[in-house]
Amino acid sequence: MSSYSNSSTASSGSRTNGLAIASLCCGIVGLFLLNIVLGPLAIVFGAVARRQAAVRNGAGMAKAGIVLGVVDVVLWLVLLAVAASNGGFSWYVGG
Repeated sequence: MSSYSNSSTASSGSRTNGLAIASLCCGIVGLFLLNIVLGPLAIVFGAVARRQAAVRNGAGMAKAGIVLGVVDVVLWLVLLAVAASNGGFSWYVGG
């Protein structure tokens, strides 16, 4: 029979910061969907996670999330400029 102890390796303080993971996920998903919403979220989550990096691991993920968030916002601005130069958006559907 196996015995389970109360001490586990997951609770030893080596866990990755959740905000760093959220920043990275928002940055990656923001490249494809809702980049004007998820880009700034990735930047904010990454900035907060970088401040907490001394306590928890995940500084690299937080930095990657910040970079991807900036890329998301720049991508949105480029798409907006392209749409504006082509006469804007047309919501007309029908024949």
